[in-house]
Amino acid sequence: MDTPKVSAANMEKKHVVRYADCNGSDLAYLDQRLPGHEREIVNVIGMNVTENQDDPDLIPKLGSAFGFSLVYNKRTPGSGSGPAFHVHQTEEVFVPMKGTWEVVWLEGDEERAIALEPLDVVSVPVGVYRGFRCITDEDDALMLAIVGGPDAGKVAWHPSVIDRARETGLVVDDAGNLKDVAAE
Repeated sequence: MDTPKVSAANMEKKHVVRYADCNGSDLAYLDQRLPGHEREIVNVIGMNVTENQDDPDLIPKLGSAFGFSLVYNKRTPGSGSGPAFHVHQTEEVFVPMKGTWEVVWLEGDEERAIALEPLDVVSVPVGVYRGFRCITDEDDALMLAIVGGPDAGKVAWHPSVIDRARETGLVVDDAGNLKDVAAE
């Protein structure tokens, strides 16, 4: 195998994302209008399982990678700022970067939770309804999420989330794309 040669200028231009330049979207997913689930989504590598494919603010900062995607979840001040209960057909890894976060999941009908401090790591298994929320008051709290697998598929929302989101005017079509029916 030939070892590629990458200059510092090329590395900076094509392979580095500066956090200060990371603006995202407040409407990437079905649940983001629900109280407590407001947050800014920044697709750093890959489109993850983003439902709003038309939002230019969701274009990945570094394009795609094979086998994973990496996303920043920025806390919206005054909000729990995490996703409502959902599942993926792949593992999902959470790493709090700033602030204390609680990762939640359903064990049958019972909600379970574990608190994570910055740089702690949890890997949620395939098929488990999961979510997370910031449990500190830091306005700049940040959670890193990594979704694995070459094809992460789409988000599958808990039925209660679908019903609540419909009341805000948001639905997801059969292809997994976000639709704002209130705006139509």
